[in-house]
Amino acid sequence: MSVTSTKLENGMTVLTHHMPHLESASIGVWVKAGSRWERKEENGISHLLEHMAFKGTQTRTSRQIVEQIEQVGGELNAATSIEHTGYFARVLKDDVPLATDILSDILCNSVFDPKDLTREQHVIEQEIGASLDDPHDQVFDLFQKAVFPDQAIGRPILGTVESVKSFGPDEIRSYMDRNYVGNRMVVSAAGNVNHEQLVDMVDQRFSNLKSEGDLKPVKANYMGGDKRKILDQEQAQIILGIEGRPYNSDGFYATQILASILGGGMSSRLFQEVREKRGLCYSVYAFHWAFADSGVFGVSASTGEADVGELVKVILDQLRSGINEISDEEVMRVRNQIRAGMLMSLESPGARAGQLARQQILWGRTIEMSETIERINKIDADRVKEIAAQLFSSDNLSIAANGPVKNLPEYNEIVSHFSK
Repeated sequence: MSVTSTKLENGMTVLTHHMPHLESASIGVWVKAGSRWERKEENGISHLLEHMAFKGTQTRTSRQIVEQIEQVGGELNAATSIEHTGYFARVLKDDVPLATDILSDILCNSVFDPKDLTREQHVIEQEIGASLDDPHDQVFDLFQKAVFPDQAIGRPILGTVESVKSFGPDEIRSYMDRNYVGNRMVVSAAGNVNHEQLVDMVDQRFSNLKSEGDLKPVKANYMGGDKRKILDQEQAQIILGIEGRPYNSDGFYATQILASILGGGMSSRLFQEVREKRGLCYSVYAFHWAFADSGVFGVSASTGEADVGELVKVILDQLRSGINEISDEEVMRVRNQIRAGMLMSLESPGARAGQLARQQILWGRTIEMSETIERINKIDADRVKEIAAQLFSSDNLSIAANGPVKNLPEYNEIVSHFSK
């Protein structure tokens, strides 16, 4: 199985991973534009645009868009993240031209009818309301604000009800004109798809696309901080974090392995110590968010009001133990988990298409699986302990909590315990 890449005159990159044994193909258009590319007054517009792209074009109504893809048994979807937005479809191999035509139509010919816009703004208002009702969602929004205060990367992807309602068709077109440009868009397909035919279709349908935009995101500035919200609920939601590593940094894979060792599954240190041994909570896990120019290493947990203080201290102790107590056996276990996950992803055309697109957006090229596995296999316990020492030497903690958190220690007390 091989990956083929072609760069068009307008700057777009077309990637295909040919899987001739499949009867289907997944195809998508990924744009290097998410919530961190928004101006302050545009918070939520990336996500709104993702919704509006499906609400009608110059040649198709919103109903025709979904009916045409479902008539051939296909699926159509989209997603917005902090750094990119994706629009994707999965169809049988003979219907790749239809999927390509629909994807290009919604991205090049959407009409943004004011009536549809008003209706969809109300839909997103309900989506924001559902998020506000979810304590887990809310604590992550608090955490993002604490980590990157007063920055686009720290604002919620959904935006606010007020910001979303303020956008008209002209604001959406202006945002799209700046960001949906050739050199920041990737068409990626995996499955039973012909590369040359796909290139021809994309070249024709995106021929009027501008090659470059005029806006670059402000560099992320990790600040750290403390945000708490007392709520009348049974469980306290808590996140503790420190600055992590960017995607393209030397320490990225070592940090990923460290996160898995400390809190990546039922055999992880946090799960065994916090839940199995002490019974302090039901859910606890570590994560590492990597961005193009920054990262966040964090631990998320939820517990009852009486156990908040002890839970935080145990988590901090487990993080500090990572500096000296990582074993080769633990590293080997996590390396095998990562390797298995990567190889299994090759069996899903949707996962593979997304993987290739993200690689192209983040690194400017696709990366052979053997190259990634080789990098991961070079990481040993000494390297993981080294990255742990670098990360956990910081006293610039980020703390977010909501629910019954009156017993959560003060920020300075938590920092002091972590730094001792």
